[in-house]
Amino acid sequence: MTALRWLDRPGDQGVAWGVPWPRGTVAPGTPFALSDDAGREVPVQSWVSATWPDGSVKWSAHAAGAGPAAREYRLEPGREPAALSTPVTVTREAGALVVATGVVTWTVEESGGTLARSVARDGREIARDVRLVSLRQAGPTPDEGAAPPRERRTGLVERVTVEQDGPVRAVLRLDGRHGDWLPFTVRLYFHAGAEDVRITHTFVWDGDPERDFLAGLGLRADVVMRDEPHDRHVRLAGPDGFLTEAVRGLTGLRLDPGERVRRDQVAGLPCGEIAPEVASRLHLVPAWNDYTLDQSSADGFTLRKRTGEGCSWVTIPSGTRSAGYGYVGGVSGGLGFGLRDFWRLHPTRLDVRNAATGLATATVWLWSPSAPAMDLRFYHDGMGQDTFEEQLEGLEITYEDYEPGFGDPRGIARTHELTLRALAATPPAADLAAFAAAMNEPALLTATPARLREAGVLGVWELPDRSTPARAEIEDRLDFLFDLYVREREQRRWYGFWDYGDVMHTYDPDRHTWRYDVGGYAWDNSELSPDLWLWLQYLRTGRADVFRFAEAMTRHTGEVDVYHLGRWKGLGSRHNVQHWGCSCKQVRISNAAYRRFHHYLTADERSGDLMDELSAPEETFTAVDPQRKVREDVYTPDPSALSVGLGTDWGALAAAWLTRWERHGDERARDRLLGTMGDIAAMPRRFLTGEARMDLATGRFDTSVDKISISHLSSLFGLPEICAELIALVDVPGFEDAWVEYCRLYLATPEEQEAEVGRRLGGISLIQAHSRLTAYAAARTGDARLAAWAWRKFGRDEGDQLNTNPLQRQEKWELTTVDGPSVPAPVREAPFVSTNSAAQYALAAIHNLALIGERLD
Repeated sequence: MTALRWLDRPGDQGVAWGVPWPRGTVAPGTPFALSDDAGREVPVQSWVSATWPDGSVKWSAHAAGAGPAAREYRLEPGREPAALSTPVTVTREAGALVVATGVVTWTVEESGGTLARSVARDGREIARDVRLVSLRQAGPTPDEGAAPPRERRTGLVERVTVEQDGPVRAVLRLDGRHGDWLPFTVRLYFHAGAEDVRITHTFVWDGDPERDFLAGLGLRADVVMRDEPHDRHVRLAGPDGFLTEAVRGLTGLRLDPGERVRRDQVAGLPCGEIAPEVASRLHLVPAWNDYTLDQSSADGFTLRKRTGEGCSWVTIPSGTRSAGYGYVGGVSGGLGFGLRDFWRLHPTRLDVRNAATGLATATVWLWSPSAPAMDLRFYHDGMGQDTFEEQLEGLEITYEDYEPGFGDPRGIARTHELTLRALAATPPAADLAAFAAAMNEPALLTATPARLREAGVLGVWELPDRSTPARAEIEDRLDFLFDLYVREREQRRWYGFWDYGDVMHTYDPDRHTWRYDVGGYAWDNSELSPDLWLWLQYLRTGRADVFRFAEAMTRHTGEVDVYHLGRWKGLGSRHNVQHWGCSCKQVRISNAAYRRFHHYLTADERSGDLMDELSAPEETFTAVDPQRKVREDVYTPDPSALSVGLGTDWGALAAAWLTRWERHGDERARDRLLGTMGDIAAMPRRFLTGEARMDLATGRFDTSVDKISISHLSSLFGLPEICAELIALVDVPGFEDAWVEYCRLYLATPEEQEAEVGRRLGGISLIQAHSRLTAYAAARTGDARLAAWAWRKFGRDEGDQLNTNPLQRQEKWELTTVDGPSVPAPVREAPFVSTNSAAQYALAAIHNLALIGERLD
């Protein structure tokens, strides 16, 4: 039995989640039952999302339907689930799919210009023609003068796939294009008994950044309006409450319609009988047809309304951060609509049009048409860097790895989460606020950190332990670093359509800001694995704020920083001023190790898509040679002898193969994983070899190369985490010895290195980060001297051949306040922190505490 609790906010519209199981404890085909904390049976739908090598269940996924939320639940394998009285169903009728939850019914055509032809509740149509809309212009929006003409496009669905068909949860996947460009994938999520339908929209940018400028992108639905104008209502969310309007307002008039009428209209109830002197003059009271809420930045939105096209807009008092939710309808029903992280993903917009007619239109704009058109051109002209020699000079001064034609956004993606809710009547303000909160913090059931740890999944970590001053100090510093990034995201406004979820790479203490405009020091793009830090910190603490931060990062780094089509499909881009700007395209950024956590914990299909894109990750090495600018040998990517680094490259390949094997039982992936593990063990210098040649046809390495090549980055993109997981998972002769040897020698003294391999190792750097390798060797061998050495290297900045570590030199970690006329606004800074050092401090701390924590005190 596994106890489950809510991550933060209880949910009543259905929920999906994942649970891990210790190896060998849950056999294939085992049913699961769910009950609440009062012992009541709760219907549950279950499926397997990963298996152990012995075939037992490693991760299961589950879904529960709508209903009052209990405080806690119990999930029990080996017992049949309770039956649903009204399951969600998916049927085909007259060439369309009809999905019924027991409350709402959606009719979805299998191709064409709509996502849903009709949305009904209790047999009454609420909305129709749910569709995607976009605007494209052929040039950028000028600073002055008229913008180029805009072309309107409607998204065309080409294929519908039923991914789940009940009884508790149904999922439809719709694939298509926004007219003649921008491929999209939309998923519609239905839960038994739910009125709310969650929607995810993913699009891939495939335009030409020099001539294609996206001027608007949105989800639109027509809403049937049956009531009198004074019984029709519009609601648009502010930071806390809602703009509360009637299409024809009866409050504030010179003549009084009656206190009850005024009160009921504001509450969204039927007005009933209106005072005769007002009723006879209703035709003289304006009906407000159109409303717009425009969130142009993270700090402000504007509101306006008008009586109709051809009439001027009237300004409504504005606000700061809209919750991104709206409603249009009347006392006999209407539609709730919204976008998660609305203000964080600016520029966004909510529109209501034609509310005074028989068919209103609600639009959720993912990119507001009010904003300048999306401009994805490269941010500089190349500055004459036409040769590798010049580009390496540029790397020396701005840390930017520029190359003509490589700062190309074609193939990047973005996913948004939306909601549509068919309602029987205008909801009270408190209900609307609850709808908005549920959209922005989707409900999730989770196991406790102790239960997650018991399953033995996702690498090396243990629960926090503050039992000694030394342990408490490390835990305090882990909290300091996370809290710092939460604060920095807010005070530096790391928000926006393409940016939200990422963090900056390096700080500029002279300007008291992050180096947002300096080449390779700007957006981080998963450099040195902040994704892993955040997810491991969530696993060990169970903190909801850590989960939400990690979730946003996964949504960003897995989409925006990675190519999903085109010549670099399956590769990610190194850190840059623009997320796609760097010419270094590598699997270390598209790394499946960074996505597994979110998928397994939430059962999220989109995270699964991202990992499925890496079903054959080794094929990406034919696209571009990551070492092309610094090679001393002559090399062109050759499918029979592909150059693959045994650190950042193989670690990412291994993560992708492992994930493919455990999720899909893919024997090809399994064989390549186990085969290359054996190959590394068979090499004369094992991991110290640094690089090997792979035959793409067999997926095996040439094991004859006898050389030593060390990179300080090899172990900093998930290699220690994946190697530890593999060693615990499978027994490949010689592999553990090969990895422990590397872990033991990397931070060994030069004399020890020379005695063992005949030379002193060069390129040794990032000592604190690599202390976790020494800790792993100490734990596997039981060597107390190695454990003490690991803690010494964790704490002291010594022996680094390339860098210094300000974190290790900063005795007291605290924030400094900077204010006055030299900064735009007061800031609290920690100039000794960079994302590289923060992520690697955290990972080393988490590993070392788990592996050799008893040697700390």
